Amino acid sequence: MSAVPDTSWRHVTDLSGKTVVVTGCASGIGRATALQFASAGAVVFGGDRNEADGVAAIDAIRQAGGSGQFVKLDLTDGASIDGFVDQVMAAIGGAPDIIANVAGLDRVMPFLDNTPDVWELLAKVNYIGPVRMIHRFLPRMLERGSGKIVTVASDAGRVGSSGETFYAGTKGAVIAFTKSLARETARAGLTCNCVAPGPTDTPLFNGTIPEGKLRDALIRAIPLKRLAQPVEIAHTVVYLATPATDFMTGQVISVSGGLTMHG
Repeated sequence: MSAVPDTSWRHVTDLSGKTVVVTGCASGIGRATALQFASAGAVVFGGDRNEADGVAAIDAIRQAGGSGQFVKLDLTDGASIDGFVDQVMAAIGGAPDIIANVAGLDRVMPFLDNTPDVWELLAKVNYIGPVRMIHRFLPRMLERGSGKIVTVASDAGRVGSSGETFYAGTKGAVIAFTKSLARETARAGLTCNCVAPGPTDTPLFNGTIPEGKLRDALIRAIPLKRLAQPVEIAHTVVYLATPATDFMTGQVISVSGGLTMHG
């Protein structure tokens, strides 16, 4: 008789011995995600173009008793992405168990004020770069027959956002990509899910919507009457990478304080 699998909560949320790639690890949601993965027992490979703060995030993991390594990553640069993937796979001896693509970039302005260089930058950081990275890791994950891919989009990509039209487009692309990849990889045993944050208290958000009437109005529109903290988004990212979600794939989970309730 085969052993009954351990389905206790402690077991299904334990990532001990798992390896995870976290992009955007230097600050905001990415940093919080890297720390939460480490606290769940995973070995974290953090990537970011901000080397100083990325190294500091990994140092924080190690100081807390976790394990991690920083690898420089610029999602606008194909050679940097390839170098990141090669270095991570060499360190692991294969593909990571989990990919958490958290890095993102925004520019808030009317669409008619956009310029092609803004489009190109946002498209590379938010969509093309992550797609290239996942494409490089994916063959080894498929060969292994297991893996979890978690992308971070935005509720702007689900419902639109005035002043963020092209940004919303890139995040909508991430959502569609994740759902389609989930369909292609399910038979091989992989899962692909997406987290769509609402307004979150991060350096990116604070730099685009500073203190003032617009920010106050936005907070009033959130049913829970506050911004999310980065760790609250990170908790959902990590949850989607645990065995607790082995039967979930192709899903988009909004974490928005109720701002974007939908049926």
